[in-house]
Amino acid sequence: FSLRAQVPEGFTAVMSATSWEKQKDNTFVFKMSQPIPSYLIALAVGDIVSADVGPRSRVWAEPCMIEAAKREYDGVIEEFLQVGEKLFGPYVWGRYDILFMPPSFPFGGMENPCLTFVTPCLLAGDRSLADVIIHEISHSWFGNLVTNATWGEFWLNEGFTMYAQRRITTEVYGLAYTCLEAATGRALLRQHMDNTGEDHPLNKLRVVIEPGFSLFPGVNPDDTYNETPYEKGYCFVSYLAHLVGDQSKFDAFLQAYVNQFKFQSITADDALGFFLEYFPELKEKGVDSIPGFEFDRWLNTPGWPPYLPDLSPGEQLMKPADELAELWAADGLNMEAIEAVDIMSWRTYQLVYFLDKILQKSPLPEGNVERLSEMYPKISKSQNAELRLRWCQIVLKNNLEAEYSKVKDFLHSQGKQKYTLPLYRAMWGGSESARALAMETFSATAPQLHVNVQNYVKNILGLKAAE
Repeated sequence: FSLRAQVPEGFTAVMSATSWEKQKDNTFVFKMSQPIPSYLIALAVGDIVSADVGPRSRVWAEPCMIEAAKREYDGVIEEFLQVGEKLFGPYVWGRYDILFMPPSFPFGGMENPCLTFVTPCLLAGDRSLADVIIHEISHSWFGNLVTNATWGEFWLNEGFTMYAQRRITTEVYGLAYTCLEAATGRALLRQHMDNTGEDHPLNKLRVVIEPGFSLFPGVNPDDTYNETPYEKGYCFVSYLAHLVGDQSKFDAFLQAYVNQFKFQSITADDALGFFLEYFPELKEKGVDSIPGFEFDRWLNTPGWPPYLPDLSPGEQLMKPADELAELWAADGLNMEAIEAVDIMSWRTYQLVYFLDKILQKSPLPEGNVERLSEMYPKISKSQNAELRLRWCQIVLKNNLEAEYSKVKDFLHSQGKQKYTLPLYRAMWGGSESARALAMETFSATAPQLHVNVQNYVKNILGLKAAE
């Protein structure tokens, strides 16, 4: 496609396009030289500036944020791109730029080719969330180059991308860290399935999307955006790798898969058919119909994945976090043992894993959360959005009214769906004062939330959603 956009003086237009030029009268001309699905056509206009952060990457942001964006991503993207190319084949989109969106942007990132849109929540100030971009980079092959033909098979985009993301992470940070990150993903899947019920039709990999009419609402494609296509999809791709039994052979299959279907929209049947053709010995063994692990069951039965990849290499990072969480959940705090653990050297996902364990054990014995808050300002005062989310959940689960302001501040500062909905659920399921906080915060922030997020929150709070 090509696009010509004239924008007001003082504004800049950017686009998911392989080339663009600025002409007179503040007119921008864009061309995308590759075929892409229509959902990846993205245009943004604003008072935005850019800074180079690599040989084929720059960050775009409003002037007040550009320095922070440059500091966070300077020199990191190129390494991720090169590892991706080594694993999955050439990066075909030319540039990989990032645009930092306003805080109301409801997603972590949107993988528009050449120009990923991301939430400003990634600007933690210490690069602790820089690796979140690996997921969006992985979409350059899985999703953007090979695309699901319908939103009912969204797992083809997201399950393969989660697998690709974790392959890159393993190459860059090692297997232990990747397994730890995958364990936090599995915990989110458990949470999601507990919220919806395992046998909910959205917990199938192949969701039947039906148009609604007055008596039967049908399935809204927006609702397929949940943990199942990501994490259950990841488990299915991991299961395929497990059937192959050799990582380098499976990596070669992924390259062949991308090459076979590039610039096409495909179905799960296309993908799985190609897998069986690529490995005729597996086809002969009938791996698609092993009792309990049938491909058909993976696709069409809701519920917990029949196969879970082995995350035990992450134990070396999980064990200290598990043990520390145990200490904090005890009736009498053993401060000597607690002080012997140095969490200053822990990376984000080790802290996230620790906080998830604290949340599971909450409410803690009286006074413990206050002590924990004082002891670890690295957590309780963090600007890292993943840590802020978990800390707010812990504050609510323990009804720590003294720190309610942190929940309010976090919800005022951003509108990302993945952070906003769990906090409203926690407030609404909590004490009277937590419910009052939910109503007060929502009435103050509703206008700055994306309409989908607004409607989901209204649903949680029992308010009427907008048509």
